[in-house]
Amino acid sequence: MALRGDDAAVLSARWTEGVLLKRDVFSTVERGRFREDAGEVDAVLRRLDQVPLWSYPLARHLFARERRALALARELNVGPKLLWAGRQALVRGFIDGVALHLAKPHGDLGYFRSAKLALRKLHRAGICHNDLAKEQNWLRGSDGQAYLTDFQLAACFKTRGRLFRIMAYEDLRHLLKHKRSYAAQALTPMERKILARKSVVASVWLMTGKKVYQAITRGLFNFTDREGGGRRLVNDAPVLIELIRKNPDVRDTAIVAFADRRVGVGLYAFVEAENVALDETVALEKQLRSELASAKGVKPPEHIQVVHALPRDSSGKPRTEILQLVAMNQVDLIEPMMTSDADRAFLKDILEQRKNLRDRFNFENSELNSQ
Repeated sequence: MALRGDDAAVLSARWTEGVLLKRDVFSTVERGRFREDAGEVDAVLRRLDQVPLWSYPLARHLFARERRALALARELNVGPKLLWAGRQALVRGFIDGVALHLAKPHGDLGYFRSAKLALRKLHRAGICHNDLAKEQNWLRGSDGQAYLTDFQLAACFKTRGRLFRIMAYEDLRHLLKHKRSYAAQALTPMERKILARKSVVASVWLMTGKKVYQAITRGLFNFTDREGGGRRLVNDAPVLIELIRKNPDVRDTAIVAFADRRVGVGLYAFVEAENVALDETVALEKQLRSELASAKGVKPPEHIQVVHALPRDSSGKPRTEILQLVAMNQVDLIEPMMTSDADRAFLKDILEQRKNLRDRFNFENSELNSQ
């Protein structure tokens, strides 16, 4: 199946392909540039022409829900702006920011105030997002504000009936769960009361529908983690990490997932090496690839990069949120996560030697790369 008619004509004339963000049985999502009357803008394209025939009816349903919700929310400035929509594709504006699980806004009360305001605006417009339990559907913009994305499950209402009120309540409760994770001390007594009280619909869903949903998504659709790595990240990565660490020259390693046009989901291993000079890294990478290729039952990572050191947080754990952005070529989104020139200098070698160059676009922040 391929885009036809007006969809193909519009995208051929106005869309510049960029970085693949996600591909599953419901759509292909990529970042690129879209030509408007005033000029090109950064944008995100969702297209249905590459989904399997068996999932196409549900994909069309989800696509229609997102298109309607984005059209209604166009001027609210709480999510991506709908730039164009056709029968099998739509283009929405790109939000300069990262997902909540990457931003990790610990103690950022301003962020959660803006998130509550964004949700209030959405509900006043008669829109319930209906998928806000996922941290990746909350973005922290480079301006520090909260934005919502991925409206495929959104519901639009003309009146504020009982179903609307239940869905709006659940939207708020899921936001407060994230606030509890990152700024628990700022929860008000009323917010704690909301957290402690699920709606009847949510309680029934947890006891019945969610189990069926997980059986389908994890079994049939192969969705097993929020980063989109599926079974390879959940099942294969731990095995690969153990194998890589057996090499005497390896100090530590971290594996992240990235969308890949050829295989759907790829794995990228960043390997911290012990006393390995820069000119020896290529040899170590080849050695590791050979060792992993000879191992049975697990596919080697698509990319292996030996680094002088892994970026780490204050507790010493590898900052996989940064490494994932490197693997995905979302380099410009790393800059807001840097706290000092030392951080930028530390990351420079990793960026310069990165391996995933097949699916890349000139989104790199010139200031970050010039350090």
